[in-house]
Amino acid sequence: MHISFGILAALLSASSLVAASPTQSAGDLMLDLNSKAISALENAQAPTSRKKCTIANANVRRDWKALSKKERKAYINAVLCLRKKPSKADPSFAPGARTRYDDFVAVHINQTRTIHATGNFFTWHRYYTWAYEKALRDGYWNWFETGDFATNPLFDGSETSMSGDGGFFKHNGSVSGTGLIFLPSGNGGGCIKKGPFAGATANLGPPSPGMDGMEATATPLEYNPRCLRRDLSRYTIDKWMTLPNLYNVTLGDASRSIQIMQDEFQGRFPDRFLGLHGAGHFAIGGDSSDLYSSSNEPVFFLHHAMVDRVYWIWQALHPKQARDIAGTITIGNRPPSRDALKSDPLNMGVNAAEITIDDALDTMSGSPFCYIYL
Repeated sequence: MHISFGILAALLSASSLVAASPTQSAGDLMLDLNSKAISALENAQAPTSRKKCTIANANVRRDWKALSKKERKAYINAVLCLRKKPSKADPSFAPGARTRYDDFVAVHINQTRTIHATGNFFTWHRYYTWAYEKALRDGYWNWFETGDFATNPLFDGSETSMSGDGGFFKHNGSVSGTGLIFLPSGNGGGCIKKGPFAGATANLGPPSPGMDGMEATATPLEYNPRCLRRDLSRYTIDKWMTLPNLYNVTLGDASRSIQIMQDEFQGRFPDRFLGLHGAGHFAIGGDSSDLYSSSNEPVFFLHHAMVDRVYWIWQALHPKQARDIAGTITIGNRPPSRDALKSDPLNMGVNAAEITIDDALDTMSGSPFCYIYL
């Protein structure tokens, strides 16, 4: 936010960034943080501003629970439609792509090693989620209000949910964090059995599944039809999606710079710390456990909208660092590579026009973004 973030520095006092109360839940803190972010943006918006994008006219991303059943159904139908429309991808690039949904999966598979643990992690996934949002409409999955999967409207298996768990599949849990973090199995692991995505097919990947019992493929962009699988589990939610971890990356010690914040958010694997990003993927399990082809899972985009929400809050509450980036252009700097630059392109293939990291640093720039979170 070229104007807003510069002005925000003078508006956010140290007293407004108070420590989390011991009796506060992570969900309560998230609401408080979101409110502070909105207030900061409103205060920074000059009354005489002629910006095309304002708080008043920005698109609003909401928690799935806040959507009406009619809105949920419309979203689900849009996803199902995307999974039926023919692919636009060049067959020489992704010969296995059959649908427009596959086009998004193919781009993520192809660029995985240059969009994770890199300087463009937040901005690439921000643009990726936005491009998907353009193809339909998007909300987000509020991790901190998940509760019991069976009764959560996002996962309860009803016609207005994103379907429930996979069928029972005996397996020995999942492995994450470059093989350093073991996660116990849930009660699923098999094909999705209930709801709008029951019997849904994944056509691309998985080259590196984290869940035991899933067969990897050496040709992830070739046609490999199989059922979409899930293994819903609260283990990663209870262990890593906590009040202290949320506070740490938004207002605490880890929030001091984008480098520290994104490293903490994406996980400290040698310390067996999965982080908020990975915890969301492995709470779903199954196809979501593959770093490369995790976007086969339709909840992927609701998860990454929540990832973006945390980043958006961090930017609003840290105006002096809001346009900073940190990191190189290879995953975990393997192999060693140069630092990411704001002029580096964000490539979405056939899904959206190419922009730069700098273009993606402000959700209210008006070009291409104009959205907030509630």
